[in-house]
Amino acid sequence: MTPPLRREKRQQQLEELCAATLRALSGERRVRYRGGRLEVQERYFPVHAPHLHPNPEHDESLAWRGVADSLALRLKHSDQALVRQVLPQQPIARLVFELLEQLRVESLVADCHPGARRNMLRRFEQWSQQFLDAGHTEGHIGLLLFTLAQMSWILLCGGRAGEQTEMLIEAPRLSLLGHFGAAFGLMRRCRHDQPAFTEHALLIAAKAQALIEDLDAERLGDDESTVSQVVEKVHLAFALLLDVDQDGEGESSSSGDTHGNPRGSNDTFSYQVFSREHDCEREATRLVRSDLLRELRQRLDRRLATQGLNLPRLAKRLGALLAAPRRDGWAFAQTEGQIDAGRLSRLIISPEQREIFRHELERPHSDCLVTLLINNSGSMRNHIESIALLADAFSRALELAGARSEILGFTTGQWNGGRPLKRWRALGQPANPGRLNELSHVVYKNAETSWRRARPSIAALLKSDLFREGIDGEALLWARQRLLQRDARRRILIVICDGCPMDSATHQTNQQDILDLHLKQVTRQIEQEGTVELYALGVGLDLSAYYHRSLELDLSRSLDNAVFDEVLRLLSGRP
Repeated sequence: MTPPLRREKRQQQLEELCAATLRALSGERRVRYRGGRLEVQERYFPVHAPHLHPNPEHDESLAWRGVADSLALRLKHSDQALVRQVLPQQPIARLVFELLEQLRVESLVADCHPGARRNMLRRFEQWSQQFLDAGHTEGHIGLLLFTLAQMSWILLCGGRAGEQTEMLIEAPRLSLLGHFGAAFGLMRRCRHDQPAFTEHALLIAAKAQALIEDLDAERLGDDESTVSQVVEKVHLAFALLLDVDQDGEGESSSSGDTHGNPRGSNDTFSYQVFSREHDCEREATRLVRSDLLRELRQRLDRRLATQGLNLPRLAKRLGALLAAPRRDGWAFAQTEGQIDAGRLSRLIISPEQREIFRHELERPHSDCLVTLLINNSGSMRNHIESIALLADAFSRALELAGARSEILGFTTGQWNGGRPLKRWRALGQPANPGRLNELSHVVYKNAETSWRRARPSIAALLKSDLFREGIDGEALLWARQRLLQRDARRRILIVICDGCPMDSATHQTNQQDILDLHLKQVTRQIEQEGTVELYALGVGLDLSAYYHRSLELDLSRSLDNAVFDEVLRLLSGRP
């Protein structure tokens, strides 16, 4: 993997460990990281305290353990409804209040958890040194906030500042104590009473906001633009993630990264399509010559023979995972169960006869339909041979387990727009046209076709020049509709892709990234409906920003049994 992918993998591992620690310590079962953000009971849980944002690239694992211990105490001892109700609107006051509330709950660590106390103290000390080394205390705002953070940490958590820090904060500490008065000292006394603590914390936060505004006005000559620039720098220095709203559902103001994380979310936006005239659904066998299909199938079989996959074992595990009991006749001459009227006469003839009962037999049956929806975008070409192997082996194992399967693909008819883009230009290029490319949905194997008959068609996945761009949201709706049209007790949709949706023409001609927003809207709709179970396999990338149940696959290694074990754990709810 490339270094960026290694960084993402490490961050995902650290976040998973952090979430596991949070669940264990707080007693809250529904805690997870999704897209790099903490979620509690499926809602975004804002984390504003500056020392709770370690860098996965530079900070050691112990830093994350300290963060996990701190957040667990926040979940256990803080009433978030009260926090949202009183949270100040001004950015500096909000930052200070969040910091004080976080330090309050960290001070409540039980004496029977000395390791957690040590982890949290070490993490705060580490952050303090990083703040000093970065030179953020050179400005008056940074020095004031750093001093307040150190004072509060020493008062509430019993921390010990280093010699360099003590010398730096000595003068501003005396000044701050004069402004805060008795409220600062009373915080420790009422740290077990959140409402009482909140009153003092709000007073201190308001005072800090006023002090900084006065310093800005005095030193910068009331230049509002310069003041806002200084405040923004302080936010960045403290790693504060300001939200659009305060109800736990807002999105971070930062943009998405280059690896497919979304740039925003808006469930109320209206997805538009400029033209559906050229959209099509095609069978894979119609896209590839028959002689080429045979060559591709032979190539796939040769690769499959070298993998050492244990398909019978995989089929057995899939059968156990997907099967449900179904009535299958009766067992007669039983000693318990329902009375069998046809055997009552035996009781009269032979009173000691007790085998006059019957009970229903139930046998496992896999009444299940699984759809593999594969992104056929150009970026998937590097992985397509491994993905074709995965789809082929998985479909065969599902059939051995008694379940049906479909293999579908989605791409676009052209690069960079195609015929809808030409028509849009001819009409004068109206603003926000919506999706500006033609869809190309491909059926590699349908539910009614056996794996043996579909073998050549599945091999069409290896014809990579069919791969162009990807419009994920509409592809999910198409695959979901196909699932709902078929009778099955359980319907499962597994998406295999390597990032966010992308169509250049659509992206460049609309104000919003509508493909990204539409995908998030569709996944949430499918997950909330519950008629189709939705899972995602990310090829080298974490897709949890889009899908609630997702798994990152490393296909740089060989496709072995361990990869399928990971997929089975995801389907069983134990990723």
